[in-house]
Parts: sequence; structure tokens; C-alpha cells
Amino acid sequence: MLSVEVAIMVKLAGEAEGSVGISAPVSLLEWFDLGKELILVLERPVPAVDLQKYKAEYGRTLPEDKAKVILKQLVDAVKELEEKHIFHRDIKGENILIETGSDVPRVRIIDFGLSCFVKQRSLYRVFYGTPLHTPPEWYRRSCYRCGPTTVWQMGVVLYEVLHARHFSTERFLAKKLSIKKRLSTECQNFLEACLTIAPEKRPTLEELQLHPWLR
Repeated sequence: MLSVEVAIMVKLAGEAEGSVGISAPVSLLEWFDLGKELILVLERPVPAVDLQKYKAEYGRTLPEDKAKVILKQLVDAVKELEEKHIFHRDIKGENILIETGSDVPRVRIIDFGLSCFVKQRSLYRVFYGTPLHTPPEWYRRSCYRCGPTTVWQMGVVLYEVLHARHFSTERFLAKKLSIKKRLSTECQNFLEACLTIAPEKRPTLEELQLHPWLR
């Protein structure tokens, strides 16, 4: 028996030979099963900080142009995971590393501990992820799907880097959180699309890739 996290990272490594330092997900270098515990040896990008700390370096929020560079890479990365039938389930600022060693910041995804393999149209009835970021359909239908949930998480990540506050789905549903009007119209539209309450009305990841704000 192989842990799902190891199986997913082995799959990612197998489909991208020589991917250390190249792929968006950090690479699994080695792993050891010690019976009662599992040790994973992972690539450590240097220099890099998580997205929350990266944002703090700019003050309380990221400039919109910096956020766009990160979101474009992030949407491409999770779309690639989706094509490989992998559902991360917990995309958030703490699980996104930003490599800062070049002029253009580079996105790396970490912590596949809650991830799973997904089949087309799979429906999940047990929630795994960050409770504050739970998609609205979980509250209303007690179930969620890969694509719409990942799109919701894109909205959450973008909201948090552009606003000086943490995102909470419950506060958003209660209209206690709002999108800044000083953002560009296209950026506001991108956020509103990702944070659409009805999952079937959210854009797909492929549609997000084509959104005017990311072009």
C-alpha cells in the first residue's frame, strides 16, 4: 500500500523526468516508509518564500500587476494537475511558494497531503481542506467537485493577495467581505467569476486561462 501523497508525487515525477526545479509542483526526491511514519524528501527551492510572506514584503497587499503574474502561473499549474487527474484540495497562500531568485517571481506548489486522484465528474462528500475556504456548495449541498472547487480557491488566493484581510467563505456569503472597486474592471470580473456562489456557473480552469485579465 502506498500513501496517496507519495503515489501522486511519484506520478508527477514519472510524467516529468528531470523535472526537479522545472515543474510547478515541488519534486519528490526520495521517500522512506518506516512503518509508523513516512518520510518524504522534497526539493527545496531557494530562495523562496510562501505567498503570504511574499505579500508581506510589499506591505499588506500585492500590486495588481504582481498578482496577475502569480495567478497566471497558478491557474496554468492547477490546470496541468487537473489534466493529470490530480485534485490538490488545499491551494492557499501557505501552500504556494514564490521563487524570488529572478526578475519574474515563479510559482511552486507544495503540500499534497490532502490531495487525491480524481475521476471525471467525481463528487466528494467528505471535506478536506482549509475550513475558512470551504466552497459554498459544501454548506448548501454537503458535496463538492474538483474543477469548481479549484476555481473557487483561485478566487480565494487572489482575494487575499489583493485585500488586507483573510478570506472567509461564511463572511463572504454574509456579504461582510467585498471586492475592492479600485481594482481594474477585468480583475474585478476575474474575482467575481471565481467566487460565483453556484459552482455550475463558475468558469472552468481552461476558461480562466483565456480570461482577458490574464491575457
